[in-house]
Amino acid sequence: MSLTDQVAIVTGGARGIGREVALLLAKNGANIALFDVNEELLKQTSKEIEALGRKAEGFVVDVTNSEIVNEAVGKVLDKLGRVDILINNAGITKDGLLVRMDDAQWDIVLDINLKGTFLCTRAVAKPMMKQRSGRIVNIASVVGVMGNAGQANYSASKAGVIGLTKTTAKELAGRGVTSNAIAPGFIQTDMTDKLPEEARKRLMDAIPLGSLGTPKDIAEAVLFLSSESARYITGQVLVVDGGLVM
Repeated sequence: MSLTDQVAIVTGGARGIGREVALLLAKNGANIALFDVNEELLKQTSKEIEALGRKAEGFVVDVTNSEIVNEAVGKVLDKLGRVDILINNAGITKDGLLVRMDDAQWDIVLDINLKGTFLCTRAVAKPMMKQRSGRIVNIASVVGVMGNAGQANYSASKAGVIGLTKTTAKELAGRGVTSNAIAPGFIQTDMTDKLPEEARKRLMDAIPLGSLGTPKDIAEAVLFLSSESARYITGQVLVVDGGLVM
């Protein structure tokens, strides 16, 4: 699944799942453009990528701002020459029961998770169509498939990402651009590490494979969908959840 000399943009790429994705794509030959809001972490992750012998460019990007997104993609094209892969990973949660959720909680989650994915996709679509090749991989969530109490905003945003993924696939397929989504289940993060033991046990009991996933599990799926091995796959949602939704 070589990505030698391809250029990948990873949003939310300075930390967590995004960082793991960026490093794995780099290990497989890609040069990386990182979009994130944390300048210090951008510098750290860029250095890690460069230590692998690949080019890395970090950009402070608010994915909800179309002007900033378009400018950043333009800089990627200027500095790295092309865009072959877009990984829409940037996302947040602002949990709360629907009846108590205020407008601001709803708006910010939809803006970053869904509008951000749209703006970045739109920005790379033309250069990808022009070169008649490209891979777009959106990080959705199992809660966009099954819903989740206390996450009306997050679930709606990720369901929207899935719909956007499929429409993008239909619109860009004729130009050799694929669009797929990955729906992670419960992934081991700082947040899940802090769960009380009882809550952690309930979570494990709901997962047939009996363990949380890791950021690397998601990164491996991203690598596959970004590679030539997935050239005939588009408009799909790959659920990586240990069997939870099943």
